[in-house]
Amino acid sequence: MATAKKSPAAPAKKAAAKPAAKPAAKKAAAPAKEAAPKAAAAKKPAAARKPNAAFMKELTPSAELAAVVGNKPLPRTEVTKKVWEYIKKADLQAADNRQMINADDKLKAVFGGKAQVSMFEMTKLISNHLK
Repeated sequence: MATAKKSPAAPAKKAAAKPAAKPAAKKAAAPAKEAAPKAAAAKKPAAARKPNAAFMKELTPSAELAAVVGNKPLPRTEVTKKVWEYIKKADLQAADNRQMINADDKLKAVFGGKAQVSMFEMTKLISNHLK
């Protein structure tokens, strides 16, 4: 009999709790809308971003790398761009894994005789040829 008395009271409590929850949800949504403009105002950049001087410094490529990118002094970023242009023009990326670069004769000299290197290893090997 104790369970019979609790059964009718339990649904009444749940029914009373549901209407009370709806106004609370509306109150919680209103402050979130007010906080949005404040957050957007806080994200404005204070000053324009300056390029890193180390990346913009012109470096002279070695004779092996000059065969690919030319012999003029270039910033490190431009050297990387020119090497990628050469790789894509000659279709030297591996078909099964595009992260791997298959070296032709010019790139083999830059890559230290390796026939295939990853794109991440490639940047390390190229930096050895810049002065």
